[in-house]
Amino acid sequence: MTFSKSKQSCKLKKSDLMNTKKLIAGMLFIGFCLVSHAQTNNKVKEQDNLAKEYFSQIMGVAVNATTSTKLYQFVYDWVGTPYRLGGDSKKGIDCSKFSLALYENVFNTTIGYNSRNQFANVTPIEKNNLQPGDLVFFKIRSKSITHVGVYIGDDKFAHASSSKGVMVSNLNDSYWKRYYYNGGRPKTEDSRMMTADLSEFDNEQ
Repeated sequence: MTFSKSKQSCKLKKSDLMNTKKLIAGMLFIGFCLVSHAQTNNKVKEQDNLAKEYFSQIMGVAVNATTSTKLYQFVYDWVGTPYRLGGDSKKGIDCSKFSLALYENVFNTTIGYNSRNQFANVTPIEKNNLQPGDLVFFKIRSKSITHVGVYIGDDKFAHASSSKGVMVSNLNDSYWKRYYYNGGRPKTEDSRMMTADLSEFDNEQ
């Protein structure tokens, strides 16, 4: 009887030992996964910061820590694209199609197909409150809006110029300062898609 109890006790101890080993192995595995995840996150953050520093230097802007690198990558990829009224590809693009393409690719948002329609669907933003990604509108030798660009920070904006194609310009340059009208931030109603008649092209600069 005593021998039987001793044998049963030994089995229980072995069972407890196995469970303990499994528990320790599980905890070690979870710990390893957490460390690997943290290292991966740190590497991604480091790469993202390096990319921001790079774009900051080539575009002349102090890149905000919260700003998506995707915005600057998109602008960089398109700089030098020739201007073409009604164009929507790297063979040629106009100002409103450039801002439309940027919003679709960077912010996954559809905005209007011409500068006037885009302005009709934004919340106006004062010049000193502009944030990277906001739209900037101009009335060039007209009473109506004729040009649009995307603000990227430090008074710089990316746009498709009729004379030089996609480029980065300064809002404080005399030409742009003269014709600047207002800034705007697209409204964020989830169910709303900002669209316009595709045949409605304005005389964009």
